[in-house]
Amino acid sequence: MLSYFKELHPVWQALLATCFTWGMTAAGASLVFFFREINRKVLDGMLGFAAGVMIAASFWSLLAPAIEMAEMQQVPGWIPSVIGFLSGGLFLLLIDKWLKRVQINPPQEIKNIDKASWRRSLLLVFAITLHNIPEGLAVGVAFGALAYNLQSATLAGAMALALGIGIQNFPEGTAVSVPLRREGLSLRSSFWYGQLSGIVEPIAGVLGAAAVLLVQPLLPYALAFAAGAMIFVVVKEIIPEAQTQRDTDLATIGVMLGFAVMMSLDVALG
Repeated sequence: MLSYFKELHPVWQALLATCFTWGMTAAGASLVFFFREINRKVLDGMLGFAAGVMIAASFWSLLAPAIEMAEMQQVPGWIPSVIGFLSGGLFLLLIDKWLKRVQINPPQEIKNIDKASWRRSLLLVFAITLHNIPEGLAVGVAFGALAYNLQSATLAGAMALALGIGIQNFPEGTAVSVPLRREGLSLRSSFWYGQLSGIVEPIAGVLGAAAVLLVQPLLPYALAFAAGAMIFVVVKEIIPEAQTQRDTDLATIGVMLGFAVMMSLDVALG
């Protein structure tokens, strides 16, 4: 199976890898069929773990190859990395500002809902869906980079990135479906919207892989852009959400463990 995967075109590799990450989102969303509420401490630990995975992946799977690729193109490694990294964060900042102005009424199946509560749940859904785009882009770009035989861009490293993002997508699917169920959506609707938040990853993955294959000079910027977008999401959404309670130790431990696991996977396999 692995040998067959190695022979596939990078775009197909990116598609399969991001379908896996989407599947992990759906698996997390499926918990709504078993639990109406998720223990807050458990969710905080899972979100912290997800944040650690994304921080580690941003450097080892994205920024490090971006610097190496830039130097191969006879460009100072820090220039594309800084430009791409800040552009990724700025892009999500602008999208985040726009989302806060969006007004979407609750579905008719929900009655007597507090509009402020519905808006918080909706913003969470949008935030997770939005940051799944750079995650899918990151996986796609990582597989697209394989075509250039970079020392720091390996199939094992790209697969580790997809695995790490898949692991952290599991609690995200839960974080979407369970609050929606709590607001009054049906089980089926809550699961549907939970898994739907991850469907953008295969789309972004294929586009990312295709883009860097077509435009080689774009690769360092694309890798750094994905890293910047991921770090923005971690700092703006995931870590604050994981530390809303007084006891922040579990979330902090989750970040450390997530970082250690992703670092180990990327370094050992890459």
